[in-house]
Amino acid sequence: MAGGRMKLELSRVVKGSRLGVLKGLGRMGQHSLEVPGCLVYTHFGTVPHLTQDTLRTLKNLPSVTQVTLSDIAEHQEVLEEFRDGFRKFAGLPDTVLYCSLHDPAATSPTGYTTNKTVSVWGSGGRIELTVAKFMALQKTVQPDWYQSMADGETWQNNTSRKRVRKSVDRTLAHLDECLLVHQNSQELEGVEVFGMVEGGDILEERIRSARETAKRPVAGFCLDGLQTGSLQQDLRTQLTAAVTKELPENKPRLLQGVGRPDEVLACVEAGVDLFEGFFPFQVTERGCALCFSFDISPDSERAVLELNEERDAAGDLQQNGDLDEPTKMTYFEMNLKDKRYQGDFRPLVEGCGCYCCKNHQRAYLHHLLVTNELLAGVLLMIHNTSHYHSFFGALREALANDKLDLLKRRVLGRPGQTERKE
Repeated sequence: MAGGRMKLELSRVVKGSRLGVLKGLGRMGQHSLEVPGCLVYTHFGTVPHLTQDTLRTLKNLPSVTQVTLSDIAEHQEVLEEFRDGFRKFAGLPDTVLYCSLHDPAATSPTGYTTNKTVSVWGSGGRIELTVAKFMALQKTVQPDWYQSMADGETWQNNTSRKRVRKSVDRTLAHLDECLLVHQNSQELEGVEVFGMVEGGDILEERIRSARETAKRPVAGFCLDGLQTGSLQQDLRTQLTAAVTKELPENKPRLLQGVGRPDEVLACVEAGVDLFEGFFPFQVTERGCALCFSFDISPDSERAVLELNEERDAAGDLQQNGDLDEPTKMTYFEMNLKDKRYQGDFRPLVEGCGCYCCKNHQRAYLHHLLVTNELLAGVLLMIHNTSHYHSFFGALREALANDKLDLLKRRVLGRPGQTERKE
């Protein structure tokens, strides 16, 4: 059997939303992760723009760090020579290491999967992986858990039913081969495997993939092919809810490629537990700062309305139709490159306790961005990471205190709307 220590303990289920703790993480089972939650996103083990010392100044970070084979595969020989695993190679602190196939913040070319191989894309180009090479990489990386190899190239529009069915069949075959190697590998003893749920936008194939994957000895599930830009949110929610009904209650569900707060809320209500934490990086790369409200305290209404009015005056909101493109700015952020912030001496978000908001003003961030100073990315990443992970803390608090509807109104509020007193 793969792994065996990981266990999801649910304390509440509210209208499909699951609140609990994922326990038994790490080789010694000493770590845990609250759900709903997200992972720490990295490039080759490092959060973009931040050193490990800077990262440690942020409070309440998740215990799980995500690395991807698209970053690691081209360095396999070096890691094999090093022999002590990726965690020590990258100088990571005491953390749980999760290894995924692709970088959720990057778009990979399609059309390179076969019955026997999948491809990842590093800085040097395409790297083709057989099951043997994929599993050799896992032995070299020595993660605490990893997602199995999968054919996930069915998220594009107009993918045929035949192609989607083939994707599910290939992914199940890959999973069986990975599990066979895993169970006979001493190097992977104690490591957990997450099975991949595919199926494109076809409900029957999604359900078949979920049911068949759940029959295998996996510790959890990765829901693939539902990422931002691939499906309308209503269809994503429908497919996600149908899939989670087929999965065991005591195993975690990780949704890949979704990070926008409105989508997170919808998917949590559809039964998702975990998300990849790449959204703050995308916002930072746009020169933007997260500024949406998730305050559910009784006296928070005035601050929410003021924030909405400010967004409206700044013209930063995007229409709903623009939100399907993951590279475009969303209504959860402010564009600090805009000239209107040149003389704005307020913090990014009033009351935010991050280093950036406590020490710098919007005008300074604007200056750093227009002069292409590297410090801009550092300060924005500090704020965006802190703000995003605080949102997940507020989400768990809302579920624990029956305030999910209030949280949704805070997060999804639009300028010009007023809310009734609680």
